[in-house]
Amino acid sequence: MATANLRRGYLLGLAAYAIWGLFPLYFKALQAVPALEIVVHRALWSALFGALLLLVWKHPGWWRELRDNPRRLLILGVSGALVASNWLIYVWAVNNGRMLEASLGYYINPLVNVLLGLLLLGERLRPLQWLAVACAALGVAQQLWLVGSLPWVSLALALTFGVYGLIRKQAPVAALPGLVVETWLLLPLALGWLLLHPGAVSGQAAFWTTSQAGWLAAAGPITLIPLVCFNAAARHLPYASLGFLQYIAPTLVLLQAVLLFGEPLEHGKLLAFLCIWAGLLVFSIDSLRAYRRAGQPRSRR
Repeated sequence: MATANLRRGYLLGLAAYAIWGLFPLYFKALQAVPALEIVVHRALWSALFGALLLLVWKHPGWWRELRDNPRRLLILGVSGALVASNWLIYVWAVNNGRMLEASLGYYINPLVNVLLGLLLLGERLRPLQWLAVACAALGVAQQLWLVGSLPWVSLALALTFGVYGLIRKQAPVAALPGLVVETWLLLPLALGWLLLHPGAVSGQAAFWTTSQAGWLAAAGPITLIPLVCFNAAARHLPYASLGFLQYIAPTLVLLQAVLLFGEPLEHGKLLAFLCIWAGLLVFSIDSLRAYRRAGQPRSRR
């Protein structure tokens, strides 16, 4: 049974990160729709699909807990704004030839999480973690030096998602109900945007007779299905294994950027990636060692 659960966990984890890694193909299919409008519809359709999903996949007591703790609703409002910002930057990057920077951002993200823990939570870093963060900082610095510009897309994606995770920890709500409530709280803004922009691409009746209308409406399941897979995988896989799988998504984005969409991997960007990859290797080794130490029984004296 344990082996079957482990296999199921790996398959679900691979599915989640593969879908996330293939998101650029979806957003490229909607390239004629502005990034902000895609995010508006992503919030709308995710709220609708999430409500339907909650009817099937029960999470007993989640609404009562939120109702009795209004502070958690406020936190979910802030985290919803952050995840919407992350979506907007990512969609814009994909549809404006900045996929390599988007990939770099999600490679940096685990190291940004470590740094946020140090700065905001008072966590102490182990020596190898310091080295990993230093490698990431070197990658960003050499990008600034050689390319002459700060990789703001990468940093914005890493920071918005890192702070999002940090804030979500303050509202202990299960992954699916949490994301659904975040999208519900975004609904007034999304509906208000559509009302104030009657000339939007999706506001034209002719648009809903095209294939792109179907892609836009699919934003709900496309957003939530990988989250469901990830949530299920997390119950069956060790933390260290799940940590290694997270590199699948940015790797797929990198490969698509170079092989499918012809983004040039210049020397400056390649050096930045090499620095980040070195940092991730050190980080992964440290995480694996820490996981093994935590799993070892303490010797009795």
